[in-house]
Amino acid sequence: MKRILVTGGAGFIGSNFIEFVLQNDNIVVYNLDKLTYAGNLENLKAVENHEHYHFIKGDICDRNLVEELFSKHQITDVIHFAAESHVDNSIKNPGAFIETNIVGSFNLLDVAYKTWMNGPNEVKESYQNSRFLHVSTDEVYGTLGEEGLFIESTPYAPNSPYSASKASSDFLVRSYFHTYGMNVVTTNCSNNYGPNQHDEKLIPTIIRKCLSEENIPIYGNGLNVRDWLYVLDHCKGIKIAFDKGVSGETYNIGGRNERTNMYIVDAICSILDEKTPRKSGASYKELKSFVKDRAGHDYRYAIDASKIESQLGWKADENFETGILKTISWYIDKYKN
Repeated sequence: MKRILVTGGAGFIGSNFIEFVLQNDNIVVYNLDKLTYAGNLENLKAVENHEHYHFIKGDICDRNLVEELFSKHQITDVIHFAAESHVDNSIKNPGAFIETNIVGSFNLLDVAYKTWMNGPNEVKESYQNSRFLHVSTDEVYGTLGEEGLFIESTPYAPNSPYSASKASSDFLVRSYFHTYGMNVVTTNCSNNYGPNQHDEKLIPTIIRKCLSEENIPIYGNGLNVRDWLYVLDHCKGIKIAFDKGVSGETYNIGGRNERTNMYIVDAICSILDEKTPRKSGASYKELKSFVKDRAGHDYRYAIDASKIESQLGWKADENFETGILKTISWYIDKYKN
């Protein structure tokens, strides 16, 4: 039975992944999370009493703790979500991103290597199938113009302290494959949305501001473009990459749902106008408010997911229009209660 260390499992994507993956009875999940502002055990209420789920509060930067967990629980695999991920916060306090995203990732890789392998290209008998899957972001590729898509071979060009720290962790993972022969896979995803996302992110912010009748802040002219991926589709992609991916490879996971920020705002406002109209009868669109653009704000991200689609058989089940309806319904229940 696989004994998987999931890092950052109380966060947005990690909590959705744990709930999804525990449908498989052949694994035990050890969730290591520091429970910073972005981690919330409420996200895991559905599985907190599952016999194959265990929570450990702790920091991936604590090398001694990581070593203890690998030894005590005989960890066979790692799925690494834990990261500082909010770009605005990385602009204000980049040091935290260097510590968690680079030093923390190194700790996990190095302890896994020393636990699973006797030396370069020499895997211990009991860890022959052990794998380290690293969850990253499309932001490591930088920004796109009006056309083109990020592919796995797109040169890295990170433009924020956040994306630079994630790029660094990606390179560390790559180095442990090429230097030591460690069984690693990296996934780079586009913007996620769905249940359990932290309130600071774009889509929860729009919904929350609407329901509280506050101004909806829109950076710059609102025409920045993102490719949107429903979180459960992302979780399915990670599981397929973990199960079937080729060691040392990278797989881009994207929803093929490019939308401007302004489109996102208008779509959410229109749905809320129908689902929970304002008492005044006015549209929520009247709450739109333009604010100073983010420093170094990338114009456009968009992923070509052809590799994981053709080689591993993954595809997104949700388009933006179906996924956003599910997402809005979930947040209405959250914010109205």
